[in-house]
Amino acid sequence: MSVGRIWEIRLVGFGRMEFMRSRWAVWVVVVMLGFLTSAASLAWAQDDDEEEGPMSKMHFVVVRDANGKPVRNAAVVLHPVTKKGKQAMGGLELKTDDDGKTSIEGIPYGPLRVQVLAPGFQTFGEDYRIDQAETLITIRLKRPAKQISSYGVQESAKKSGDAGKTDGNAPPPQ
Repeated sequence: MSVGRIWEIRLVGFGRMEFMRSRWAVWVVVVMLGFLTSAASLAWAQDDDEEEGPMSKMHFVVVRDANGKPVRNAAVVLHPVTKKGKQAMGGLELKTDDDGKTSIEGIPYGPLRVQVLAPGFQTFGEDYRIDQAETLITIRLKRPAKQISSYGVQESAKKSGDAGKTDGNAPPPQ
């Protein structure tokens, strides 16, 4: 059977319009794959062009400010910082162990924003400049300060017998 004969059989199996549509669809798929391949190769080339530079191994110890005891299961969040001092996209989250410790390798030298979150403690946040092969950062978390409200009666007023008095700036009771 010749190649021309197979082609004729395919045309007979499909209507002429169906054949043209399927050919158009194949062409569109081929063009899209070409674009995706080009975009992927450009992205790969950009990653290769960037110099990684030196990396640091970071160690974190999270303790309570009041007594120095470790805070376990605290979230240590690392954010890269741009040259302009703004937080860049991306980041990593680490969790402390029972000793309040966590560590990570492969952090590039330069500015790094560290946030630490733990239930029952104030959120900690500070920017660091990473410029050593190994860096140890000890973070002391504080308990939240007592909140003062301009609305309602404060606890100290209730205890001293002034429960009926309210602040002159407070809104009238409804």
